[in-house]
Amino acid sequence: MAIVQDLYPSRQQDKPEIIERKDPVINTRPEDADGSGLTAEQLRQYERDGFIALPQFFTPEEVAVFRKELTRMTNDPETIRRQEAVKEPNSDIVRSIFCVHKLSSLFDRLSRHPRLLAIAGQILGGGVYIHQSRVNMKPGFKGQGFYWHSDFETWHVEDGLPRMRTVSCSITLTENNEFNGPLMLIPGSQNHYIACVGETPEDNYKSSLRAQKVGTPDDESLTQLAESGGIKAPKGPAGTVLLFDCNTMHGSNSNISPFPRSNVFFVYNSIENAPVEPWSGQKPRPPFIAEREDISPLEPTQNPDFVS
Repeated sequence: MAIVQDLYPSRQQDKPEIIERKDPVINTRPEDADGSGLTAEQLRQYERDGFIALPQFFTPEEVAVFRKELTRMTNDPETIRRQEAVKEPNSDIVRSIFCVHKLSSLFDRLSRHPRLLAIAGQILGGGVYIHQSRVNMKPGFKGQGFYWHSDFETWHVEDGLPRMRTVSCSITLTENNEFNGPLMLIPGSQNHYIACVGETPEDNYKSSLRAQKVGTPDDESLTQLAESGGIKAPKGPAGTVLLFDCNTMHGSNSNISPFPRSNVFFVYNSIENAPVEPWSGQKPRPPFIAEREDISPLEPTQNPDFVS
């Protein structure tokens, strides 16, 4: 395998550092938008902020089907015993289920929704595959938060993704409001990569998926990003699609409200950005967290009707 230069070194230095982004945020021209995905204005907004929310992308009837499938999975003892099911730090409550596009035929079809693939192709420029999929759950009163982080920092250091050419697609299965721990994002932070301190422990994913400690930014750098861009928490009804860049700084608070929150995530990566050896020096994370073999471009589902 050819040696790939590490353009975004992290966890290698004694002090944190903010590195300017070296990759475009969008890989197509907004003026070339053809109506199949985002409009030119939406693409420019995504490029500026590092994220965009699309309310009512899915109907209440479609969301009901998705939630029914999630309930089936979380009530299935065999699924909950699998390594893909990650528990909360101090309990056996399920926090996340990974690789849902392979564990569920319905979520597989959803991941290949024609418009979602069109949008991912617009942003990333060409064919895409799924680097990671998961559902995140925050039950009322008990759902724990996710500390501030850039996904790319982990995907680069621990999975070997070379460039910032990856987009996360979050589909809300419940209302996201100010009470139940909505996702918070820092606009403009996608343009600034925080190189973190601290070595990567062996098999770090076994603890980091429950509570991330290594690869989280320092307070000073976070403050600098937030003072520059502010903090936004896109809220909306179930069925909203939130798209955010792999390097957009984000996190969420614990859910101490009675209202549960659950989202399904599909992480689309360019087929031209296949992972190389991780820069952590550790062995790659397991395939259910980071795909390394099936890099072929996704084909859109032929039947995007989830209700009939």
